[in-house]
Amino acid sequence: MSLTIDPGVAQMQILREEMESGGLPESLGALVKEAAEQQGDRILGHWFDEGESLTYSAFDQAADRLASSLVAQGVRKGSHVAVMLPNVPAFPITWVALGRIGAVMVPVNTAYRSDELFFVLDDSDAQFLVIDESLLSVLAGIDRALPLLSPERVIVHGAAGEANISWHSLLDTGQLPFEPPSAVSRDDLLNIQYTSGTTGFPKGCLLSHDYWMVIGAYAARFRNHHDRVRNVLIWAPFFYMDPQWQFLMTLKLGATAHVARRMSLSRFYGWLEDYRINYCIFPEPALKVRPAGEADKRLDLTYVSIYGWRRQSRLEVMQRFGLVAREGYGMTEIGGATVVPVAAEEKALVTTCGLPGPFRSLKIVDEDETEITEPDMAGELWVKGRSILWGYYKRPEANRESFRGPWFRTGDLFKRDAEGYYYIVGRIKDMIRRSGENIAAREVEAVLATLDQVAEAAVVPVPDPLRREEVKAYLLLRDGLTPEDCPPEQVIAHCRAHLADFKIPRYLAYMREDFPRTPSRKIQKKTLTSASEDLRLGAYDGEEGRWR
Repeated sequence: MSLTIDPGVAQMQILREEMESGGLPESLGALVKEAAEQQGDRILGHWFDEGESLTYSAFDQAADRLASSLVAQGVRKGSHVAVMLPNVPAFPITWVALGRIGAVMVPVNTAYRSDELFFVLDDSDAQFLVIDESLLSVLAGIDRALPLLSPERVIVHGAAGEANISWHSLLDTGQLPFEPPSAVSRDDLLNIQYTSGTTGFPKGCLLSHDYWMVIGAYAARFRNHHDRVRNVLIWAPFFYMDPQWQFLMTLKLGATAHVARRMSLSRFYGWLEDYRINYCIFPEPALKVRPAGEADKRLDLTYVSIYGWRRQSRLEVMQRFGLVAREGYGMTEIGGATVVPVAAEEKALVTTCGLPGPFRSLKIVDEDETEITEPDMAGELWVKGRSILWGYYKRPEANRESFRGPWFRTGDLFKRDAEGYYYIVGRIKDMIRRSGENIAAREVEAVLATLDQVAEAAVVPVPDPLRREEVKAYLLLRDGLTPEDCPPEQVIAHCRAHLADFKIPRYLAYMREDFPRTPSRKIQKKTLTSASEDLRLGAYDGEEGRWR
């Protein structure tokens, strides 16, 4: 009697062994140097909205020149440097330059308002800031002192004022070759990457050079389908982790990254055709932008990544583009954790996140933190492995809650089938995911609570076919006040002054009586939302400017 092994399981076992036994570059700078020596004058990055391209060699030299100038400005190993730039060549050049020094990059969301920028700069202990000229008004709007950051350490990409340093001048005057004052190794810190927490404001994930080397190699190995990934589309903002690992993946593949300044569904298919894109993260709403037809045959896609798609959309990709869309699971904290192997075509049509990838061990635990070994039983997913995050910067309580020895608690509910494939069931986290953006409910609630008329607020997700989830806020006003005393327009304007646009509640509802609560007075959000089958009904729709 012979046992049949699932083809995806067999393939993943081989791939894990290959990757875990092989070597990885020592640092981000070493990866770029190695790729430049191999690829030379091949185009590494094409920022088509900017009309700029850089070869592997030119990119490597630019990072060296910038690194030498940054050292002259006082940046040293361990310096925290915030980077608030759009999708322009300066972002990855700055990242690599800081990595070569041994400094630490703190990416900043370009949609942040002044209050949010202050929080990240202050919380991360940023000593330098690289910022685009278009965002200087946000910096100027900060009305509190930043103890570690002064105007002479603000580096401006674009037109710089007299009090600031010009990023372009630093690049132009930098010297070659660059030798770092201190040695840089894989175990050095590279990023403080902010991510929305489960119960509060954004937290800074401490990510090493080796974290990025692991995720870059991991991504390249699984997306190099028959050596046909030569053109990669990057459309998400570079301050998120996805474009960063996609750029490293491109380096490992010796491919070309075609970078959009911002996402545009109306231009998406044009990008795929014009730049002969072989790989991208494919947004599910794009399927509806252009109907199936002869134009689909002009695409050169060989591999696309998806997240949380419906079965019908997975089938549509197969029928239209002749490829299998691949699911995966990862977090800023752990990098990549699971992926659906190429050999597992049938599994890719169901909602599995795949099998544990290289350098990662997974287990599912119950409420008592006992491992669940039976298949198809849900529990919290725990992950451990090489170079996951060190922890959260200056968050001892969050670290105590999030780690159990080497295991990181993801806060997500998973189950595993008899063959070992993992399936995400839901979130333990009190978080909303809107158009790919993670929004901590507590952060929005804190802003709403600063309105004088508001006694308390509760923020919840509302299912949405386009954005997956929208933000809804329930407001409990102070005694004696009515919605006329705190109209929706005022609430939205208040949020707009303190929150990035993607965090602003679309739907508003007013409580006629107190929230449903636990004995300890915590708001029972599940009870609150289960009172209606359609959470939009009876709420004010800020996007449409009307009551539903």
